[in-house]
Amino acid sequence: MKFLDQAKIYIYSGKGGAGAVSFRREKFLEFGGPDGGNGGRGGDVFAQVINGLNTLIDYRYQPHFYAKNGMHGAGRHRTGAKGEDTIIKVPIGTQIFEEDNKTLICDLKSFGESYRLTKGGNGGFGNLHFTTSINRNSRRANPGQEGEQRVIWLRLKLIADIGLIGLPNAGKSTFLSKATPAKPKIAAYPFTTLYPNLGIAYINDSELILADIPGLIEGSHKGLGIGDRFLGHIERTNVLLHLISAKENDVVRAYQIVRTEINAYGHQLSKKQEIIALSQCDTISKKETIEKVYLLEKKSKAKIFLLSAITNKGINEILSAAAQKKIEHY
Repeated sequence: MKFLDQAKIYIYSGKGGAGAVSFRREKFLEFGGPDGGNGGRGGDVFAQVINGLNTLIDYRYQPHFYAKNGMHGAGRHRTGAKGEDTIIKVPIGTQIFEEDNKTLICDLKSFGESYRLTKGGNGGFGNLHFTTSINRNSRRANPGQEGEQRVIWLRLKLIADIGLIGLPNAGKSTFLSKATPAKPKIAAYPFTTLYPNLGIAYINDSELILADIPGLIEGSHKGLGIGDRFLGHIERTNVLLHLISAKENDVVRAYQIVRTEINAYGHQLSKKQEIIALSQCDTISKKETIEKVYLLEKKSKAKIFLLSAITNKGINEILSAAAQKKIEHY
């Protein structure tokens, strides 16, 4: 299934049913009178988080959603039935914005959470409602109110424990495929990953959700490469796993490029806990590994993990460190 993290949709709540004009007439009842019931309220439109979804692709092909209209009132004081609600099913982590795609309406972060987006129109009053001691034979009834119409944007931000960051071909997708059952596309050319991928890893009785996003390049925050559009998917992560390829001639510059883009993006991303790993370390000599680890430790002031997804070296150590940071976060 293709990944889509943004969709524009059109929603319409139901119109209220009209009130009835009706008079009571029975064989042995000398004086009848108005008995028209009220119309039913139109259906509402809700957004609700359900399990099992991780894309908004369905809404590219079905952008219009209508709730049912309320039923008209009837004689004998009968009120029309309420219109059926429409529920828009969205993945966890979906944000909903106004038509300007800037004004936040709601942020749905937990399974089962719902939000009413449009309210159905009220049903009209039947002529029974307008009967008074003066006007005993009212023929007045109201039409139902129109439903609301709204244009909204759905924007998905994945919820994960670990966000994988790094330059293109830093080994992020390979790490995801080794640490989890996920099967992302892996190839020896830049921007193999065009859309975020999710995977679940288990370590020390802990479950970790990993999010792999497309690689960053210098100037991503200005729109170069794929840009920084997908950085929103790691805003909700607890830990950033920063992979730096041992094949890089200047590992410090590779580290700085990504950190610069993270800082330029904002949204508190630069303040998240970070784990740094020298990936693909099986491709260089032991001497080169020591030199590059030293340079990275000097620049980042942090421990550098050695990673070789091909030989599975360092995977469990990195996952254990991430699990510990997740515990510390809570």
